[in-house]
Amino acid sequence: MLPRMPESFARIARAYSTIFFDAYGVLKAASGVLEGVPELLWQLQQQGKQILVLTNDASQPPDEMAACYTHPEHGRLILSDHLVSSGRLATEFLVDKVRSGMAAYLGKPSSSYFITEAGLTAVPVREVDFDDPDLQAIVLLDDEGFDWFSDINIVVNLARRRNVPLVVANADLAYPVAGNEVAVAVGSLAEMIERILRKSFIRFGKPDTMMFSYALQQARQERPELRKEQVLMVGDTLNTDILGANKFGLDTALVLSGTTLASRAPALIEASGIIPTYICDSVFT
Repeated sequence: MLPRMPESFARIARAYSTIFFDAYGVLKAASGVLEGVPELLWQLQQQGKQILVLTNDASQPPDEMAACYTHPEHGRLILSDHLVSSGRLATEFLVDKVRSGMAAYLGKPSSSYFITEAGLTAVPVREVDFDDPDLQAIVLLDDEGFDWFSDINIVVNLARRRNVPLVVANADLAYPVAGNEVAVAVGSLAEMIERILRKSFIRFGKPDTMMFSYALQQARQERPELRKEQVLMVGDTLNTDILGANKFGLDTALVLSGTTLASRAPALIEASGIIPTYICDSVFT
């Protein structure tokens, strides 16, 4: 059964003690945090709500991502351990499975944090010697910071030559930038390269339930008795935010302020079979 459209986010939030927010399309756009978000987060926290941000963004260190959620009077609203990024999960994989050596990456220099934090040497793909024996992984981190034509071709040819893990630390296919426009995300590049090479990337981020499991563990550090039914996941994308949270057993609120357009939401829900618990125009309703 399709949820009633749209409902008031403020009313829905009253029923939950912990709220997981997606970042892009919900709390921020490419230009930065949306106007009114610091006030919203402050109000929710004053109501006793525990807030975590779950993002498929691997463009910069978690502490820098969390710093943007700052209230002009009340200071930082989200601490780094309450910002769960797909890049953090990729780091854990590199620590456990790669362990040493060098990783070639696509992304901004700031995104290389997720490689160096694992104790590896991070090198942009354009600077890699194809025959370097230290190369132990190829990691796609962000959609900026490289030449789309030449560097993507380098990744394709490097992956053809070297049998090393291929990792994408952001599974998103697109993200909202302004108004109703979206930009291609690094997850789309991974899908294209997979089709060319017939090799599979190791993906991190929503809709994989690992992201939600990690976030729940973080939330339980402060609230050990927290149950899934007390948690609401708020996102703008059906096949990442809503699908992943549904699979993990959380209630979900689809907001129509990002990649899912209000005019297309009913048809997309019916076609995909991904059904949110609630639908809201935005987190400000």
